[in-house]
Amino acid sequence: MKPKFVPKPAPKPEPGLSPAQRRYFYFTAATTGAAIMIVEILGAKLLAPYVGTSHFVWTAQITITLVALASGYYLGGRWVDRSPRLRSLYLALVGAAVYLCGAALLVERVAYACLGAKLALGSLLAAAVLFFVPLALLATVGPFMVRVLTQSLAGVGSSMGRLTAVSTLGSVVGTILIGYVLIPLLPNSLTLILTAGVLIGVAAIYFLIWGKAGGPQAMVAGALLFAVGCGFASGSKGRFDGANVREVYHANSNFGQVQVLQLQNRPVRLYLNDFLEQGGYDTEAKQGVEMFTYLLHGLAKVYTTNVSDVLCIGLGVGIVPMKFAREGARVDVAEINPAAVPLAQKFFDLDPTRLKITVGDGRQFVNASPKAQYDAIILDAFLGEASPSHLMTREAFTAMRGILRPNGVLVINCFGDFTAGRDFLVTSLQKTLAAAFPSVRIHSGEDAGNVFFVASATELNRWRTPTLDDVHPACRARAETAFARVVGANPEHGIVLTDDYNPVDYHDAANREAVRRNLARNMRDL
Repeated sequence: MKPKFVPKPAPKPEPGLSPAQRRYFYFTAATTGAAIMIVEILGAKLLAPYVGTSHFVWTAQITITLVALASGYYLGGRWVDRSPRLRSLYLALVGAAVYLCGAALLVERVAYACLGAKLALGSLLAAAVLFFVPLALLATVGPFMVRVLTQSLAGVGSSMGRLTAVSTLGSVVGTILIGYVLIPLLPNSLTLILTAGVLIGVAAIYFLIWGKAGGPQAMVAGALLFAVGCGFASGSKGRFDGANVREVYHANSNFGQVQVLQLQNRPVRLYLNDFLEQGGYDTEAKQGVEMFTYLLHGLAKVYTTNVSDVLCIGLGVGIVPMKFAREGARVDVAEINPAAVPLAQKFFDLDPTRLKITVGDGRQFVNASPKAQYDAIILDAFLGEASPSHLMTREAFTAMRGILRPNGVLVINCFGDFTAGRDFLVTSLQKTLAAAFPSVRIHSGEDAGNVFFVASATELNRWRTPTLDDVHPACRARAETAFARVVGANPEHGIVLTDDYNPVDYHDAANREAVRRNLARNMRDL
């Protein structure tokens, strides 16, 4: 006789939600929605000093976020069908929070471990290791809410619409918080740990009010103590104090991590933005120590007869604009990072009263400027290891030509490589500049490194011989070589870059990957 089939008993449903529980449920939805957006955006910011900010990095972070959410929705649905108890939901929040605390402390190690891979793969692996698990656990909240609301409320459609709206509004709040408040004011690691602390707090409140005796209150309390400990650990020690260098300033900004390092054996200060050196300054000689600052100033003086009005797109630490200002020029500066101005004033002798500084995007500044008012435009803007692509198009260069006087010059600093197969950027910039300016020249002291473009509406002639007496000894030889060496890119390579089609991030990825890897490893060696 065949044994009778005995169906598996359905899991015991959670009792109906009280009005207070229902309101707290919606609050949980809003909080997890905010946390997901904070982790997604903050993840890319945490990895930026090591892998950069290219579209590969953002693609990796968004991809991992979406895959994690999809996995969490699927696994959460299966989980809630087996055990539709709210304690499981809040334990998932605690698990996500504990993982985030660990991730905040391990970002550097994970990033360095992934630097050996190609940029696209390395950033994907780093994002997966650090953020997949907590994002997936946060995503399990959705299916739990669906199940509980379906059991507890008669108007399922309106309830689900309300739930989705509340969760989305939480995501909006999280996006605004991370973009306009948390990133500028707090270290990234601390922000991630505070986010974890909020998630633990949400779970703790639930267990304290609605948890049964013998519940996981002790576990939640332990997780909260762990988060507090991680918070202290994340800010307990300067990251770059050592035998060779001492960190004198470290902060977050809207456009990456900013640092000021003081060399221990020389009176030299360095300014770094996401590990990219933006300027070096000899505090005793009151001189810049980087070759590119002398080329940007010197090439403008060499190739035009008069430099009375100057626009600098990108402040750096103010060495180049201050040099023009001390010579009597009227200098406008467009700097996108508001944190750069007070930092340069405090550590690098910037005098803002001698410049007219506008905090904003350089392209926007150019578009709003009156025509034919500058003798020179100095374009020295960097986003990570590369210049922002929207400043390097035919339309951008045409707008810059429009605000230059007839004999004016545009001088550009960028990273480039003239090696065949790696020369897409330099060749494309040469072609793009030629589409906007009749005359273009390229200076470079070596086949890979800083490359300087000079463009003008009139024939470029050397009106002066560059003076090297005021060049710092640390970079004089390199500056002399770059002034003397005029090079050309292979005209068969590259394209004219436009606002509509600008694939330079993709084609120049190998060069940028090498720059970023070297920068990160050099910082580790300090």
